Amino acid sequence: MLKEITTKAMQRRKRLIEGNAALIVVDIQGGSLELLQKRKQAGLHTEGKLEMIQESKKLIEAGRQAAIPVVWFQEFHRKNLVDFGRETDGTEGIHCLEDDPMNAVVKEVAPGEGEYIIRKTRYSCFLGTDLEFWLNGVNVLPGDTLIFCGGMTNVCVHYGAADAHQRDYHIRVVQECVAGSDRRAHEAALEQIEYLQTGARTKLADMLEAVRQYKAVRPQTPGSFSGLNAAKQGVGQ
Repeated sequence: MLKEITTKAMQRRKRLIEGNAALIVVDIQGGSLELLQKRKQAGLHTEGKLEMIQESKKLIEAGRQAAIPVVWFQEFHRKNLVDFGRETDGTEGIHCLEDDPMNAVVKEVAPGEGEYIIRKTRYSCFLGTDLEFWLNGVNVLPGDTLIFCGGMTNVCVHYGAADAHQRDYHIRVVQECVAGSDRRAHEAALEQIEYLQTGARTKLADMLEAVRQYKAVRPQTPGSFSGLNAAKQGVGQ
C-alpha cells in the first residue's frame, strides 16, 4: 500500500510553477558589480558570484514581465555585532555590517518599483522575518511555488528552500542563478534540495519558459489575499 501511494505521488509530477508564484532573491549584495570586482567581501566568498548575478538578472526581468511578485533579501548585521549569534563559529568571518557599502543590494539588479526588501540576520529567509505575511499579502500560499535565486547555494538559499519545503510550498532553485562558497558545496546543496523535492533543481531556460507562460490562479495585487477564498478555490490546483 505504501509503495502504491509513493508511486502515485511520483506520477503526479509537478509543473515547474504550481499555483501562484513568487520570486525570492537571496542576498545579491555587494553594492555594485564594480565594487564586487574590486574586492571580495571579507569572510564570505562566493564562487561565480558575478556570473550568478548576470543570470539572475534574466530571471528577475522575466518575472517582472510576467507580473510575478518579487521579494529581495538582504543579510544585515548591526555594527556592534549584537545580532551575530553563532554565525562566525564556522568558516565565515564578520560580514554584512550595516555601514559597509558592500552590504547594499547590487545596484545593477536593484529592486524595482513595488518590490520589497526584507532584512534578515540569519541564513533562512523565513527565520525572524515577515516573509510569510508578505507571501500571504500577494496570495502565495502553501501549495504554491517559490522560485529561488541568489547566494549562497549552500547557506542562505539552502536553508531558505528547506524552510519553504517544510512549510509546504513547492520550491524551485534555478541552478544557473545561484552560487555557493565553492563548486563542490554548490553542487552538494543542489543535490540536497533536489532530495527534498524531486524537480526542485531547475535549469534557467526551462524556468524562463515556465515564467513566460505564467498565469496566476488567484489575484496577486497587494492586499488581495483572502485565506477563506483561497481555501475554497483549492491551492495549487
